Amino acid sequence: MMVMNMWVVFLVMFIVGNLIFVSKYKHLLIVLLSLEFIVLSIFFFLLTYLYYIENNLYLLMVFLVFSVCEGALGLSILVSMIRTHGNDYFQSFNLL
Repeated sequence: MMVMNMWVVFLVMFIVGNLIFVSKYKHLLIVLLSLEFIVLSIFFFLLTYLYYIENNLYLLMVFLVFSVCEGALGLSILVSMIRTHGNDYFQSFNLL
């Protein structure tokens, strides 16, 4: 019963992260924070699932490496966008 409650919490975390991602699409920083929240909920879900089936947790190290690389890439894009355009609004960013 405890495992089912934890999975419901992880599912709610994932849905809330997706709702923030969809509703706050104008600022790059909020989009990046919501993506990290989604990655964190997936990490906790994988941790609970792998611990429950008594499997090795090496997959979590690989997942953390990729999530850190994703976060560093997002922050570098944010810094370069702020340096060139002055803010993180997607409306002021012209692709043409």
